[in-house]
Amino acid sequence: MSNTTSAPLNPTTQQAPKQGFRRPIWAAILVIFLWFGASGVFGPLFGKLTSVQENNNSAFLPSSAESTKAAKLIEQFSNADKTQLPALVLLEGKVDVARLALINQHLLTLPAKHIRYLSKYKGTFDTGIPLSKYLSSTIPLTAYPAPDGKAILVNLPVLYTGAGVTLDNGKPVLTAMIKTIRDDMDAWGQKYGFVSHVTGIAALISDLFGAFGGIDSSLLLTTLGVVSFILILVYRSPVLWILPLLSALFALSTAGGIIYLLAKQKIITVNGQSQGILTILVLGAATDYALLLIARYREELHHHESRFDAMRTTYKGVFEPILASGSTVAVSLLVLLLSQLSGNRGLGPIGAIGVVAAMFTILTFLPALLVVFGRWIFWPRIPRFDDLDANLTGLWSKVGRTVAKNPRRLWIITAGALLVLAGFATTLEANGLSTAQSFTTRPESVVGQDLLLKHFPGGQGEPTEVVVKTAQIEQVSAALRNVNGVTSVEAMKDPATGATKEVRGMAILDVTLAQAPDSVGARDVVPRIRTAVKAVDASILVGGSTAVYFDVDQASRRDNRVIIPIVLLLIGIILALLLRSIAAAALLLLSVILSYAATLGVCQLVFHNIFHFPGADTSFPLFAFVFLVALGIDYNIFLMTRVREESGKIGTRAGVIKGLTVTGGVITSAGIVLAATFAVLGILPLVFLAELGFAVGFGVLLDTIIVRSLLVPSLVHDIGSKVWWPSKLQKLE
Repeated sequence: MSNTTSAPLNPTTQQAPKQGFRRPIWAAILVIFLWFGASGVFGPLFGKLTSVQENNNSAFLPSSAESTKAAKLIEQFSNADKTQLPALVLLEGKVDVARLALINQHLLTLPAKHIRYLSKYKGTFDTGIPLSKYLSSTIPLTAYPAPDGKAILVNLPVLYTGAGVTLDNGKPVLTAMIKTIRDDMDAWGQKYGFVSHVTGIAALISDLFGAFGGIDSSLLLTTLGVVSFILILVYRSPVLWILPLLSALFALSTAGGIIYLLAKQKIITVNGQSQGILTILVLGAATDYALLLIARYREELHHHESRFDAMRTTYKGVFEPILASGSTVAVSLLVLLLSQLSGNRGLGPIGAIGVVAAMFTILTFLPALLVVFGRWIFWPRIPRFDDLDANLTGLWSKVGRTVAKNPRRLWIITAGALLVLAGFATTLEANGLSTAQSFTTRPESVVGQDLLLKHFPGGQGEPTEVVVKTAQIEQVSAALRNVNGVTSVEAMKDPATGATKEVRGMAILDVTLAQAPDSVGARDVVPRIRTAVKAVDASILVGGSTAVYFDVDQASRRDNRVIIPIVLLLIGIILALLLRSIAAAALLLLSVILSYAATLGVCQLVFHNIFHFPGADTSFPLFAFVFLVALGIDYNIFLMTRVREESGKIGTRAGVIKGLTVTGGVITSAGIVLAATFAVLGILPLVFLAELGFAVGFGVLLDTIIVRSLLVPSLVHDIGSKVWWPSKLQKLE
């Protein structure tokens, strides 16, 4: 295919090609050099990202929430101690007066004990910090016997401030405190014939910290391993897979470094969950974009002798869809800023920064690497300059012929199957999870929570707190005792005098509930309590941890109603601008909504019948929607931009078949990579992340294999050029 001749070239004609060759090579080398420099800056900062995590949810709810207003008043009753996180010690064994006296005597020595922790070398070190620094000094440590005489309960009031403090090894003080308490109580229990369990909200949060403890290492390494394996299978090359993976790592380190700087300045908030999702999102999105770019580049290398010309044509073909795809995901995530929950608001900009970094890296760093290395990087399947296109043969050409043969029957069958699955979405149990139900494993705090219910009322040690005027104590107490789910009501006492504690004419009624304070059943009691007390005085506020859980659930449901329609509207606008077609944008949007609904239906079947999860968090539908719709629309963007390009050359019906044929392999590979990366979330022992990982993984595969491969192409083929209304393409058949 070469057009060279045997005639000798003069020096002038020889020099020109060399200069033309050198300019793009040096430009590419400069881009690579700049990216390595940026990685040298942002990489170390990304390594520090865990140090700026804020897993303290004290400001999780907006100030307008009733439990938030109540918390501000409740703080006044505990002097400088502010909010507390109860750690409950359950001692199972034979209870008598002597043993009760022994545990009370031991509790007097507990605050003076030093917090201890394990180093990375598994040695136990004394921090020199006494437990008393993070325990309330206003509440005496007292042991209470169980009504059945088979257990003792101790409430250790841990200060909320301890949840946000880290030790010199980067671990939370709360985790080290709970470990110290567990070790101490285990030793005492063994001495006097008791089995010790430390539970309560403080211990549950500590175990959550432990679940996130390996998020910056195990999650990253597992994801890299999965992506590497899939890329090697896709490319069947011992070297090519390194370039997209290196680009994805540069994108992750850049995003992580930027987020670290913003979090350090308190501009955005990072927690363990958002950092884990950032890792998955960036590696998945960057690899997807890389697969699209490399596939188009391989295709163009068959049509161009110069790899620089091939990359130039590639860039023209992939720049717009990658930009539109990244923008769609970033904009969808930024809509989370409208959430009433600070955790959701924090994930919005974090995810958006990650996706933009992935998009920018793949559009700059990866093309530079590819042109510098040349064609040999594809070895052993090196694309030659032969004007052949292997994508027009094989499996996807057969799929294209199947779509063209009877498109109407195909889209009716696939749409009908998806509608059947979508019907199960109405039964999805997304009513919330207790903290104990949030684990896929059973840490000690969960075991202790279950055992606690055998001996004490569920809300023992962590009551719902009702702020009332002192004069209303008797009337409100009487109303509360008539509420179904309430076991006892008692006014908060001053430990010094034993009298009802009063601050500015206000008092607190401690309401013990029959069920565990963070359970869904306990949350259902909160609106009944509020109705009962507001019948006495509308200004009465109901707070405490159970009220916080209830208000979080209400805020999540509000976010579902507000954010989902806005995301759909924005995605529709981006699609219409990209495809220059309102009809095509509407078709793609409807197809992805149907795919999302079908995925939720499958989730309900799998969660209930296979995984046996107790339910789903109230925020699960929103997170699943944002990731599934924003990421799922990517593959339709990749397909339809190519279909639009081909439609201008050979007509819509022929264009959709060619577009499906040439993009089928790469889009399916991208879907498998993204599904696998989100499935990695399942290695963390948290139900929410396991459910989210399954939902996105299954949904992406459903979208790539069924929706994008069969439903959308058959619909477009059946509709014909009218799908491009109102653009000029509607006139081309």
